[in-house]
Amino acid sequence: MEKQRIVILGAGESGVGAAILAQKQGFDVFVSDFGAIAGRYKETLVELNIAFEEKQHTVASIINANEVIKSPGIADSVSIIKELKKKNIPVISEIEFAKRYTTAKTICITGSNGKTTTTMLTYHILKKAGLNVGLAGNIGHSFAAQVATENFDWYVLEISSFMLDDMYDFRADIAVLLNITPDHLDRYDYKMTNYAASKMRIVQNQRPEDHFIFCADDEETLKALKSTKVNSQKCPFSIRKKVEGGAYLEGNNIHININPKDHLTMSISELALQGKHNIYNSMASGIVAKVLEIRNVTIRESMGDIKNIEHRLEHVAKISGVDYINDSKATNVNSTWYALESVNTDVILIMGGVDKGNDYDMLKDLVKQKVKAIVCLGKNNKRIHEAFEDDVEIIVNTFSANEAVQVAYHLATKGNTVLLSPACASFDLFKNYEDRGNQFKMAVKEL
Repeated sequence: MEKQRIVILGAGESGVGAAILAQKQGFDVFVSDFGAIAGRYKETLVELNIAFEEKQHTVASIINANEVIKSPGIADSVSIIKELKKKNIPVISEIEFAKRYTTAKTICITGSNGKTTTTMLTYHILKKAGLNVGLAGNIGHSFAAQVATENFDWYVLEISSFMLDDMYDFRADIAVLLNITPDHLDRYDYKMTNYAASKMRIVQNQRPEDHFIFCADDEETLKALKSTKVNSQKCPFSIRKKVEGGAYLEGNNIHININPKDHLTMSISELALQGKHNIYNSMASGIVAKVLEIRNVTIRESMGDIKNIEHRLEHVAKISGVDYINDSKATNVNSTWYALESVNTDVILIMGGVDKGNDYDMLKDLVKQKVKAIVCLGKNNKRIHEAFEDDVEIIVNTFSANEAVQVAYHLATKGNTVLLSPACASFDLFKNYEDRGNQFKMAVKEL
């Protein structure tokens, strides 16, 4: 019998992981990347003798596939995807593909903001509780590669809306939706309803024994829930009101009441991750832990000793009484809102980059209250100037991390915070947000 042919578009972490698993499952595998393939990924493909091409998509070698796995970064508007859809060749995500070959249970975490932190915290709690657990999705090593080479009972998966768009039969045992705020609207015809519908795919195929954890304070989530059928058990969390079968804040205490006989109460002062947004993230992770019947003492310990993740409100240094914070992972306006909300001093804000159709209105109040100068870091800063010229006296353009840090250093006075929280993607001047954050940190250390 002829081997089924799987073509993989994109040869990054997820694409190469999918190739490893597809080869192991006996498929005829071909990998195609429109850009150049990074050295370590190319080595893996060569070592495993997997056919590949780079810097092009040869249509004839792709449209003979039985199924195509595409990288989440490739939009449906790309010509090769249109061609595949015209020919009714299924296009799926690496997550969808990998789930077919594992019996492990999955905890899937999505949301416009906070998903990396919540994913890391959930993984940290489960690992501390002694569960045999893997970490994958938008973070760490590819899910497919781990399915091919590891044997975990549980996976904590960080899932983006782009991944969800190409997931069909996948089922999350526990689904977490943190919030829905405008992000990546360029991929959703600039329609919030399209983006929200994409996020709600996290509950598709769930059964009554599964759980759906969501924020009862998030308007867009509540709106989307009205038109979504949810078969699983709903577990809301809120810092504004008391909720049943979920988590809520009362005074300074988080209460998790999934199981009336085993209530968990914890003071927010015990949390290692501080700030309002992290109360939400901690509640979501705490509910997951209680659904899995992890002991309260383990949950408390884990929430108290987790280290903050790199590039997310990461404290870099204090120089001449000025704090420098790296929040390069803030690639949308809402993330920058959270960052500003969590800083209690006057701020020199470094922002800018590739604007994904941002609406800066939601930042205006916080910028008026806290920001004494904006240092733009990007090739085209026109929209930032237009948005804030009435709210901030000083707006400066810079074109490198080094220049931005130098300018911020001269604008800051003792007691201020220099905050890199760009609200934009990084691809105009940097490889990715990590590169932007690392260059910022290096520039700070050279001051």
